[in-house]
Amino acid sequence: MKKIYILFLTTIILIPSAKAQLDYKDVAQVFYNNCTSCHHVGGGAPMPLMTYTQTSTFAASILYHVQEGHMPPWSPDTSYSRFSHERAITQADKSAIISWVNSGALPGDTTLAPAAPVYTSQYQLSGTPTIVLRTPVFPSNAGSTDSYVCFSIPSGLTQDRVLRAYEVIPGNAPIVHHALVFVDTTGTAASDLTGQCFSLPGDFGIGGYAPGAAPTVFPGQAPLKAGIRIKAGSNIILQIHYPAGSSGQLDSTQIRMYFYPEGETGIRPIYNKELLENWSLYMLPNTVTTFTDKYPDNGTLQAPLSIFATFPHSHMVCKSIVNYAYAGTDTIPLVRINNWDFMWQGYYTYTNLIKIPAGYKLFSKHVYDNTANNPNNPNSPPALVVAGTSTGDEMLFDEYMWLDYQAGDELIDIEELLANDTLLSVNINKVSANAFTKVFVYPNPASNKLSIYLSKTSEYKVRILNITGQTILKAETFTDNTALDVSSIPPGLYIVEVLDSKTNERITKKIVISN
Repeated sequence: MKKIYILFLTTIILIPSAKAQLDYKDVAQVFYNNCTSCHHVGGGAPMPLMTYTQTSTFAASILYHVQEGHMPPWSPDTSYSRFSHERAITQADKSAIISWVNSGALPGDTTLAPAAPVYTSQYQLSGTPTIVLRTPVFPSNAGSTDSYVCFSIPSGLTQDRVLRAYEVIPGNAPIVHHALVFVDTTGTAASDLTGQCFSLPGDFGIGGYAPGAAPTVFPGQAPLKAGIRIKAGSNIILQIHYPAGSSGQLDSTQIRMYFYPEGETGIRPIYNKELLENWSLYMLPNTVTTFTDKYPDNGTLQAPLSIFATFPHSHMVCKSIVNYAYAGTDTIPLVRINNWDFMWQGYYTYTNLIKIPAGYKLFSKHVYDNTANNPNNPNSPPALVVAGTSTGDEMLFDEYMWLDYQAGDELIDIEELLANDTLLSVNINKVSANAFTKVFVYPNPASNKLSIYLSKTSEYKVRILNITGQTILKAETFTDNTALDVSSIPPGLYIVEVLDSKTNERITKKIVISN
């Protein structure tokens, strides 16, 4: 299982159309933007893709996984709902990789390639954490099958505190498939080192870790300060998934937790729970079946909610998932996964809080393919599958993070708040010390004029692209600010791409045009 949070927006690269064959300098930035946050030394992926030699060595494998949609891993359908820091690769980037490999993965003059990202720290959050907890050194017990181990660690909290952010740092990244984080408020839960810890002890979950994923950060500045209260004396539980074949390899994983200052006011509580679940699953072999659930079971929501993030969950037989809210014939899309992949799943944070009004219900539908046509089916030939916590069982278990609704919540840009967080500086995928310090794009939404301001003087170019990667508008070179006439652009979601012509560094912002 993988939990994936947010934290980077895939940058769109303009591939020269006049060139018959692409070489490495034309695609290097594509790999930097889409791959190297995992595929660097110490990044958790099985091989680095930081140089021409490293990348070309795996050209055939890269071609297969990109064409099949396996990489970069991103499950939610972005035509249904949008999330912060989506991993979805643009069609332009995908086409560039395919063309480069099919042309022979040519090196060209590799000295002309843009500078590779610099990953200088194992930590993605700067600043000093309030507490750091570490599991004991543990030899993986995953032999021929996967192992799930639960470590229960005293938090040491002497009074209730509100969690602002945290990150999980694997001690041995190649063997930590994922980690889930739960809280035991009683402080009495014991560790389970058997490798069979499928049902996590504790009272509630707060998220988790997966290779390449961002840390969990809740907005901590106006217009939204939010967090999760953890009681004094609680234990923090880490469920770590060690993959088959890692037996004997040592790991000691840590969690770095950041809390709001004592006495901090104005913090809105975030709640986390599996609102949609069905434990009556029964799938005969050689059948495709559908199971659903609603929340509330009876009646409708008595008060409105503001949805912050979602974590849809099933196991190996599941093929697709859809969640939405509804009242009568009106529906509010929440998440849709057309090709479920047990190996790549996680928490997905919305770009804006999603208001679910009172009088609505949440709905979940999972489709399960228990036939030989399902390549992920754990049984060959297919066998009876029922609800359970083991990987070979099945689940319909969709979690949500939400707040009690307040007027104006749906207008809060969560992605922007997290991208410009001033309390915790997120050091994700930094390309150099000369990266942009601040980029301001306003107003957002825009109707007539869009202003762009850079806090560092250089030579910039800017484009506005639609969500399919087509260039809608370009601007002349400017030094630190410019204004664009967007009055003729149709309403919708667009991407502003700013290029520093001197350093070849790029940054993107999402905007809404509301003409």
